[in-house]
Formats: sequence, C-alpha cells, structure tokens
Amino acid sequence: MTPREVIGVAEVPGGEPLRLVQHGRDFIIMLERNELMSSRMSGSEEALAEMTLDRLSDPASARLLIGGYGMGFTLRAALKRLGPKGWACVVELVPGIIEWARGPMAELADGCLDDPRTQLVMGDVGGEIARSRGSWDAILLDVDNGPDGLTRDANNGLYTMRGLERARAALAPGGVLAVWSAGPDPAFARRMRDAGFAIEEVQVRARQNGKGPRHVIWFGRRPG
Repeated sequence: MTPREVIGVAEVPGGEPLRLVQHGRDFIIMLERNELMSSRMSGSEEALAEMTLDRLSDPASARLLIGGYGMGFTLRAALKRLGPKGWACVVELVPGIIEWARGPMAELADGCLDDPRTQLVMGDVGGEIARSRGSWDAILLDVDNGPDGLTRDANNGLYTMRGLERARAALAPGGVLAVWSAGPDPAFARRMRDAGFAIEEVQVRARQNGKGPRHVIWFGRRPG
C-alpha cells in the first residue's frame, strides 16, 4: 500500500494551516482532516470555468476574476477557452499554494501561471471585489468548501448579502457570479436571489468521468 506523505505546510492568514499530501502520483490539499481538493478529482472545478464561459456572450474575450488558485484546475480550463484578448485575474491569499504550484505540482500547473493572459494577485479576493465597479464579465469563487468561511472566518463576508451586493456591483451588466460548493445550501441560493441575481443551481460530478460526489455550482447573472 502506498503511504500518504505530508510534503508541505502553508500558513493561512486568519485560519488554520493547509497541508499538501502526496499519495503516489496524486496530490491532496487538506485542512485538518478535511480534503479540500485532490488532483484525482478535477471535474467540478473545471466545470466552474467551462459552464461560466458558456453563459457569457463573448467567452473568448472575457475578463475573469478567479477567487482561489487551488490546484489550478479552474484557471487551466478557462485558458483553454479564452482567446488572445481574454484574461484571467487569479487572487490567491496563501503564498504557499503558489509555492506548491511552482514546486512539487509544477507539472500539474503546466505553466498556467506564466500564461500572458494570467494575472496573479496575492491577497484577499473580497478586497479585489470591493475595489471593482463593473469591471468583470465573470467572478468565479472557489475559496471554501461552500458558502461559509471553512478556510478562514473572514471569508464569510463573501457570502453575506453585503458581499453578494459588492460582487454584483463588480460585474459588468449581464456578468455572472459563479460559486462552487461541495453541497447544496438553500439559504445561500435565496440570498443570491435577494441580492438581485437571476440564479441557476447546477449539480456536477467531482470527477472528469462523471463519477464521484455531486458538487454544486450557483450561477448568478447581473441583470442588464
């Protein structure tokens, strides 16, 4: 049996540290005993990008704000669809995540952070949203296991009414807010509607082959 080996620890500002675990050729990022993401299960993170771009009128030229790099699945899926005029701004709070992407997971990253259409911002995606006004065609959030601050308490602000209103203001008219979750949350779906979004709730499988746990993505469109 192949053992699991902790090969890295990353400090989270305002939260508990993350651990990078290697299991054979696979990588897992863990928060305490919770598996936040795994290189074996990328389907729903890729769907976050693909299905968001499907909902935009000009996906090739889209301006995307991606909250959380993770293992880069969402960013790489977006870059496959973006043309030379499109670009993706990735906001990552945890420096260790990027160190892992450029270090032990460099093969998995496949150069996506060095793509000329990628802008990497180290910081809090909530702050980036608050500073924006009509700037983004889509905002893609995958910074927790759902609409609550699992990784750190400060992330809760993203999912409050005020946080959702800020996200709506940061979107261009007709823009899309996409939020990934490990499971359903009816109260959050209602809150998105109350914040002025026309929403869809879609279930997607965790694995590319259509198997694995069912995850949820909410797509909220700003009217206009």
